[in-house]
Amino acid sequence: MWTRIDGLRVLDLGTPGEMRDRLNALVLSGAKRATAGLLEPDYRAEGEEPEYAGERLVLIGNAEERIAEVVVESVEIVPFRSVTWDFAQAEGEGFTSLAHWREAHADFWQSAAHTVTDDTQVVCVRFALAPSAL
Repeated sequence: MWTRIDGLRVLDLGTPGEMRDRLNALVLSGAKRATAGLLEPDYRAEGEEPEYAGERLVLIGNAEERIAEVVVESVEIVPFRSVTWDFAQAEGEGFTSLAHWREAHADFWQSAAHTVTDDTQVVCVRFALAPSAL
């Protein structure tokens, strides 16, 4: 089960440290409006359902402290090969092509011991800063 703060699930981007700081800064600036996770193991192994439109999530920092809240705008579960360039751009991390997005994500997940194939199910979450976070 994922961590909750004030009853809300957390959004913990990347890995703690410099990566999380960078990704959180992108969210706070409005550049990052999406994130991707693996249906297995990120959700199923944790006993969690994917996010849903309208759900509020707590964006956390390195010490698991509240940084802001976001509101989920949409969720789509697609095979890795079907993630779109539009979604990759919404992640706001400066990907130069869909191939660049795929390589970066496959490498990140591989570093966590999760091999990704074209058929691996990816949870694509689009979000916005919650009005109270602006």
